[in-house]
Amino acid sequence: MAFTIGVAGKGGVGKTTVAGLIARLLTERGEGPVLAIDADPNTNFHQVLGLHLEQTIGELREETLKKIKDLPAGISKNQYLEYGLQQCLVEDTGIDLLAMGRGEGPFCYCAVNHVLRRYMDLLNKNYTYIVLDNEAGLEHLSRRTTQNIDVLLIVSDAFPIALQAAARIHKLADELKLHIDQRFLVLNHLRDVTPSGPGMENMRQSIAQTGLTLVGEIPRDEALFRLSLECKPLGELPLSSPARLAMKAILEKVLKRGGP
Repeated sequence: MAFTIGVAGKGGVGKTTVAGLIARLLTERGEGPVLAIDADPNTNFHQVLGLHLEQTIGELREETLKKIKDLPAGISKNQYLEYGLQQCLVEDTGIDLLAMGRGEGPFCYCAVNHVLRRYMDLLNKNYTYIVLDNEAGLEHLSRRTTQNIDVLLIVSDAFPIALQAAARIHKLADELKLHIDQRFLVLNHLRDVTPSGPGMENMRQSIAQTGLTLVGEIPRDEALFRLSLECKPLGELPLSSPARLAMKAILEKVLKRGGP
């Protein structure tokens, strides 16, 4: 079974960028293929990875339900859906991508979701790692799309609002009894701070109040900021990038604690 790392957090804290850095760094380790899953309806994981996405699973699901009555003779709904799922899988060197796409519409999805779950279970066996980029906020938890994962990294910046959101995600995961083996806090977009700097004590208190273990900090990185402005993939980030080096150190800690 694949070792699964989920990434969650308030919108705007750099959640997808962190997920993209993880996926790229895992690929560089050469320990087996990585499956990146975009579970955010605002689909953009493929862009930070530099992959071309043609269809999401949500679009396929809608299309399948609309065409059920018009399928060619001899082709079952399951066969049609499984073929479509193979087309949704974006394949690249060392890393593949599936995008979940938008939420469900007015149709009945029970049978379709059963096929989707079976397909995902089969895919799980083909990869060493899965990186799951979750929807921003809390909705993905209540829908139970974030469960049965090994590590959940909850990303936040240093502002109290984002740290409060991280605390709520942590608390809700407990309340819903989701199957998440370990959870950690990652601080992103950090500017230069000193132990005695203004606001440092407040930040320490806010971090403590999340109830999460801080596994690492990612500094504000001008090279990464420029890539985002120019809509360029993370593969163009220099090896010496401070954000990349910080994420590499965080990943090493995570895998040392409970990796495959």
